[in-house]
Amino acid sequence: MKVLVTGATGFVGAALVRRLVEQGKEVHIFRRRESALWRIHDLLDKLTSHEVDLRDAAAVERSVANIRPTIIYHLATYGGFADQRDTAAIIAANFLGTVHLLRACEKVGFDCFVNTGSSSEYGIKAAPMRESDTTEPLGDYGVAKAAATLFCRSEAMQQGLPVVTLRLFSPYGPWDDPKRFISYVIKSLLRGDAPRLSSPDSVRDYIYIDDVVDLYLKVGKAPQCAGEIINVGSGVQSSLGEVVSLVNEIIGNGITPIWGTVPSQRAEPQSWVADINKAKLLLGWEPATPLRAGLRQTVEWLREHQQYYL
Repeated sequence: MKVLVTGATGFVGAALVRRLVEQGKEVHIFRRRESALWRIHDLLDKLTSHEVDLRDAAAVERSVANIRPTIIYHLATYGGFADQRDTAAIIAANFLGTVHLLRACEKVGFDCFVNTGSSSEYGIKAAPMRESDTTEPLGDYGVAKAAATLFCRSEAMQQGLPVVTLRLFSPYGPWDDPKRFISYVIKSLLRGDAPRLSSPDSVRDYIYIDDVVDLYLKVGKAPQCAGEIINVGSGVQSSLGEVVSLVNEIIGNGITPIWGTVPSQRAEPQSWVADINKAKLLLGWEPATPLRAGLRQTVEWLREHQQYYL
């Protein structure tokens, strides 16, 4: 079985690649020339890396035809960080890249194509977000991700293809980006620095990376999910203040964060949490890692790997 992963040098993609390599799968990855390899540098001799830009439809088609992957995990993305604001780049990476990849895969056939969506597709809701909710994204990134999700669903329904979209909420854990909230807080506290933060009242649905990868692997073996959009969250909402308090308890150095010194990057809703009943019903999946346990594992890992977060 040949598995193709895009976005393999990113946080979730690298975690998935690690698991696939551990399972002995024949793993191929697409990466850009400028991709940072720090998350997978120790795996490069255990997989096949292809330098492919998803914006280049012809290059994508040639590479897919050569590999002929059985399962495709599409995690490549751009625009999830506040400094990634180029509208054309966001549309090209998230929408056109998805179109090019799926169309190329359609020509050779496949067992499952797993697209990666985002909770940003929903926009602001007053209750737990369900896959049946109307998408009302705010911002270029959410709009582009929603368009990619709709394209994947359209192809699945019209062509009878095994295409599934997983809508991620807020994954965290080992190998997360140093700029992400939880990594930044842990890094700061381990150094004895007070993290400078926005508001303790902002809310997120944090989901531990191992649970996320478990669902990716499950859906890759579930042809009954063709055309489905499935939330990937914990189903529990936590405020940033609660997360910082838990991390402080785990590390135990009693440093007080400095709130209100960083502006919020978006309008902060009162509710931001996934309804995960569909994943439970269709796949028998539910998160196995409570927030405190996941944070503890993340702290322990980051304490041993601080060289990546200097």
